[in-house]
Amino acid sequence: MSDSTANTPDARKPEPLDHFVSQAPFDAQAATLLTPEQEKYYLSSQWRLMWLKFRRHKLALWSGIYLILVYASILISEVIAPYSFTHRHTDFIYAPPQEVRLFHDGSFIGPYVYPYDVKLNMEELRWDYTEDTSNPQKLRFLCTSDDYAGSTYEFWGLFESNFHLVCPAAGGQFFFLGTDRLGRDIQSRIIQGARISLTVGLIGVTISFVLGITLGGMAGYFGGMVDWCVQRVIEVIRSFPSLPLWMALSAAMPVNWSPIVVFLGITVILGLLDWPGLARAVRSKLLALREEDFAVAAQLMGATPTRIIGKHLLPSFTSYIIVDLVISFPYMVLSETALSFIGLGLKDPVNSLGVMLQNVTSADVLLNYQWYFIPVIFFIALVMAFVFVGDGLRDAADPYSDNNK
Repeated sequence: MSDSTANTPDARKPEPLDHFVSQAPFDAQAATLLTPEQEKYYLSSQWRLMWLKFRRHKLALWSGIYLILVYASILISEVIAPYSFTHRHTDFIYAPPQEVRLFHDGSFIGPYVYPYDVKLNMEELRWDYTEDTSNPQKLRFLCTSDDYAGSTYEFWGLFESNFHLVCPAAGGQFFFLGTDRLGRDIQSRIIQGARISLTVGLIGVTISFVLGITLGGMAGYFGGMVDWCVQRVIEVIRSFPSLPLWMALSAAMPVNWSPIVVFLGITVILGLLDWPGLARAVRSKLLALREEDFAVAAQLMGATPTRIIGKHLLPSFTSYIIVDLVISFPYMVLSETALSFIGLGLKDPVNSLGVMLQNVTSADVLLNYQWYFIPVIFFIALVMAFVFVGDGLRDAADPYSDNNK
C-alpha cells in the first residue's frame, strides 16, 4: 500500500478505546445551565427587547402611562379630591359642572370659577343655577385650610389632614364635574371610588393568577389523577352561570358585616371564580410542552418539577399569560361594578364606580342631569386602556410578531 493511500481518512488507524475511557465524564448540567451572571444578563436583555418593542406601540404606551397615573392616584385619593366623598353640599343639589376659566374681562387672573346663584323653580320643581360673572373665585393649589366644609379627611384612616391638591376660594365652591342628588361632589367621588374598584381588580387578579398558574401547571405537568381532579373542579365552577353565582355568594354574606369585610369578601369571591380560564390554558400548553426535548433534558438532569415548570415551560408562552393577566383586570373591575350596580356588592357609605353607576338608571337623570354619566366615561376609558396595554404587551412578548409594519 502506498503512502498516499495510507494517509487517507479511511485508512487511518482508529483511536484506542482507553483514549475515551480516560477522559473525564461529560457533565451535562454544567454544559447546559447558565451561571447566575449569565442568566441575569439574559433575562435583562429579554426584558429590554420587550420594552423596545412595546414602546413602538404608541397607543399601548400612552395607555400604560394613563394606568400608572390612575393606580398611583389611589395612594393619595384624599389629597387629589377637593372634598371628602361623603360630604354633602345641601345648598347645591344637582349642581351642574363649573367651567374653569383663565381670563376675566380681558385680563389673565389664573384658574378660577364663577360661583352659583341658586333658585328653586317651583313650576318645574327643580333647582336653577346661574353663574355670578361679577365675582370670579380663584382656585388654590397645594393648599391647607379649614375655611370650607368637607376639607378635612382621614388619610388612609391613620390621621386627620386637610391638605389638598386643589381647593376652592375661601367661602366659595368648586364642582368641576357637578354634584349628585345629595349634593356630593362627583369629581371627589370618582377619584375616591376608583380606589375601591381598582383595588378589587388588583387583589382579585392576584388570587386568580396564583390559583390558575399553580393548579393549571400541576394538571398539565403531572397529568393522571391530578389532572382529573383539577378538571372536575373547573367543570363544576364553569357549569354555574356567572351572574346568579355572584348573586348567591354575595347574598350569603351576613348583612351585619362591615363594609370593609364585605369588600374583602367580594374580592376573594371574584378571585376564586376567575381562575379556571387561565388554568385550562396553562394546562393545555404544558401538556404539549412537557414532551419537548428541552423539558425532557431538564428532567433527566434532575431538575425539580417546580423548576421545570417555572424556568422552562411557563416562559415558553409568556405572551399569553401577560395578555390574560392584563385583560383580567377590567373583568374584575366590571364584575365588582356589576354586583354593586344591581345592589349586591358594595353599598353606601363605601363608594365605588359600581355604586355611582346606580344613579344613572332613572329617566329623570337621563333627561336633566347628563353629568351623571361622567363615571361611565371614566370606566370605559379605564377598560380600553387595559385592552390596549394587553395588546401591546402581547406583541412585545411574542417573538413572531412584527411591529415594523
